Amino acid sequence: MSDKKIPYKIYLEESEMPKQWYNVRADMKNKPAPLLNPATLKPMTAKELSTVFCDELVQQELDDKTPYFDIPVEIQDFYKMYRPSPLVRAYCLEKALDTPAKIYYKFEGNNTSGSHKLNSAIAQAYYAKKQGLKGVTTETGAGQWGTALSMACSYFGLDCKVYMVKCSYEQKPFRREVMRTYGANVTPSPSETTNVGRQILAKHPGTTGSLGCAISEAVETATSLEGYRYVLGSVLTQVLLHQSIIGLETKAALDKYNITPDIIIGCAGGGSNLGGLISPFMGEKLRGEKNYHFIAVEPASCPSLTRGRYAYDFCDTGMICPLAKMYTLGSGFIPSSNHAGGLRYHGMSSVVSQLYDDKLMEAVCVEQTSVFKAATQFARVEGILPAPESSHAIKVAIDEALKCKESGKDKTIVFGLTGTGYFDLVAYQKFNDGLMDDYIPTEDDLAVGFAGLPKVEL
Repeated sequence: MSDKKIPYKIYLEESEMPKQWYNVRADMKNKPAPLLNPATLKPMTAKELSTVFCDELVQQELDDKTPYFDIPVEIQDFYKMYRPSPLVRAYCLEKALDTPAKIYYKFEGNNTSGSHKLNSAIAQAYYAKKQGLKGVTTETGAGQWGTALSMACSYFGLDCKVYMVKCSYEQKPFRREVMRTYGANVTPSPSETTNVGRQILAKHPGTTGSLGCAISEAVETATSLEGYRYVLGSVLTQVLLHQSIIGLETKAALDKYNITPDIIIGCAGGGSNLGGLISPFMGEKLRGEKNYHFIAVEPASCPSLTRGRYAYDFCDTGMICPLAKMYTLGSGFIPSSNHAGGLRYHGMSSVVSQLYDDKLMEAVCVEQTSVFKAATQFARVEGILPAPESSHAIKVAIDEALKCKESGKDKTIVFGLTGTGYFDLVAYQKFNDGLMDDYIPTEDDLAVGFAGLPKVEL
């Protein structure tokens, strides 16, 4: 098909929106390892998980056999406010790079939260409301998940308590204020409001915090308040299930024009965007129907896939959450305070980790100055200021397109543009002022985190 027949933006009709989420675990030969009870080291039961998570979400978390889950009508109706999201042909970027590659990006920033996070936030809020809960607690790093959840909770009339990583709380006050505008209570983490927060502050005075710290505080709060449950914006398999709508829409849009991608690229922090984008394509690969090259891109300052260990670890710094088998830097790992690009979680989704360990995908890490250089180049030619997280995928998409230029190969590249960067201008300012530098953990730095890995023998 001629390129001229492919529009800049490929939209699905409302009637073409997916009515089901896809569960990639159903097609995985090697299933992700189960969550373990940290006290007994036995697989977590539904009853045990239901003290922390909503009941229906627990069922989604544990089900690795059902390939499709119906999307409730109430969630479908909410999705219609900002979905289907466009699949954009990056003609201007292709021209600027002078590459024979064809580049597409799935843009998830067309909502107030500015990111893909709303896809799962509205689902989790819906199930909390359906269960009759008063509210939910959560953590947020860059603030996109907290913003999305505050919107979803406002829609369903739920209380929302957000523990925001302290450095982000200070660097991104505008995203914090969006959360408060939607009615959320936002606390910088670690804080003096929880036992685990006080313990972390006593052990690490002046710490800038981490997602692991914030998770611990959010879980403690949820389990100590009647009528509350904890919800998470990434890592969990239920989140990847909800985010599969990204990949399902992407595939439907590509199929509409008989386009088959060669390379699919996503930024990787906890795995929600990457897992959601690649799921239906990975399903085809697992079933032997098609073959794709998947690339997970993570920051060099928090390289869980490329330099982490595949082991059972705590999902939080306070070590009160279940153990998950994942590529991890250790629950005590805290990224350098100069790390401005998001994707700062110490571990990776068990689903993504298993797929990576099975060599079904590649992982690369990139320095943040190169990420912001790519973000700036993209913004100048494509007209969207990308979120720093998304810009990791942009950086590698550009790299792959330049490889095509060198080799003369005409490949089709698809990457996930998870959201906009308009609340990340402090980071952009540092880059523009030449004050941003790169920090890459030494082996000694990583050894500290690895030393805290729990001893699990199964």
